[in-house]
Amino acid sequence: MQKITRDKALKYEFNWRDKPLLHVKQGETFAVETWDAGSGLIESTADYTKLRKSPEWNSEPIKGNPIAGPIFVEGAEKGDLLEITLETIEPIEYGWTLYDKDIGPLGDSSHWHELNKGTVHIIKHEPGPSGTTRDGRGILNDRHSWPLAPMMGTIGCAPEREVETSAVGQGPWGGNLDIRDVKEGTKVLVNVYHTGGLLYIGDGHGSQGDTEYYGAADETAVTLTASCRVIKNKKIPFMRLVKPESIVSVYSYRPLETAVHSAVQDLMQWLVDDYGFTQQEAYIHTCVNPDFRINVYQMVRLGRLQFTVGAEIPKKYLS
Repeated sequence: MQKITRDKALKYEFNWRDKPLLHVKQGETFAVETWDAGSGLIESTADYTKLRKSPEWNSEPIKGNPIAGPIFVEGAEKGDLLEITLETIEPIEYGWTLYDKDIGPLGDSSHWHELNKGTVHIIKHEPGPSGTTRDGRGILNDRHSWPLAPMMGTIGCAPEREVETSAVGQGPWGGNLDIRDVKEGTKVLVNVYHTGGLLYIGDGHGSQGDTEYYGAADETAVTLTASCRVIKNKKIPFMRLVKPESIVSVYSYRPLETAVHSAVQDLMQWLVDDYGFTQQEAYIHTCVNPDFRINVYQMVRLGRLQFTVGAEIPKKYLS
């Protein structure tokens, strides 16, 4: 199996000028070792200052969320869609989360004074029934733990001509979207702007809650396997997801309500174009169907980062 090793996964831009690290055929499974959002600088609770004083953190824009790539997919051309199937995501033995007075919405709160000091928490990753961290538990301390739900926070194809940062860049090509549903078994659909697609991926998480409220979830290095398929001559407004049991239309924008409206309308158009719904049927589902969902994936106040939402409907309604 072809692999991008971790020593080659420290890029901070989606750049179409980069030389591909892998050339893969459609349907070929490949592996990628990625770093955590802090480029491997955090190993213990004592490493907060080490990260904040690093050249990566003090770059403008910040060099966060290192990515691996690009990956050249045979048959992909400008004007196509790339479908990326995430097959496995295995975090390393720990992750971390952090906050400070200038990180997160409560950092300057006089009431929530415990959150005003730069703090790192290490989250231990305990293996699950598979014997790996793919289905394990995240251990904060003796009292608090939760199921691991590994996901990839930053994914996409190189945009048409811009060079976009892996930390705050977002667009129809993908980017730092921190979608908890970009996980094992999900098919991610993104537009292709260059021959080969030029796929990048990184920013692994052991788990994340909706909104990623203060901006750092369970940040961790992972090893993932994936494969790609090309859908010819098709373009979409923004990223779409096909989960085993549902479909999700994604959109990023500020203010949040504009992102919601755009995601819903794209989902409606998807239902009309690909599943034979009438406009009225699609509209009614978004307001009446109790299984219709709006997921607020990312609502982090960081530079020009947009808010990311997903409009979701189960597949059982599509036939």
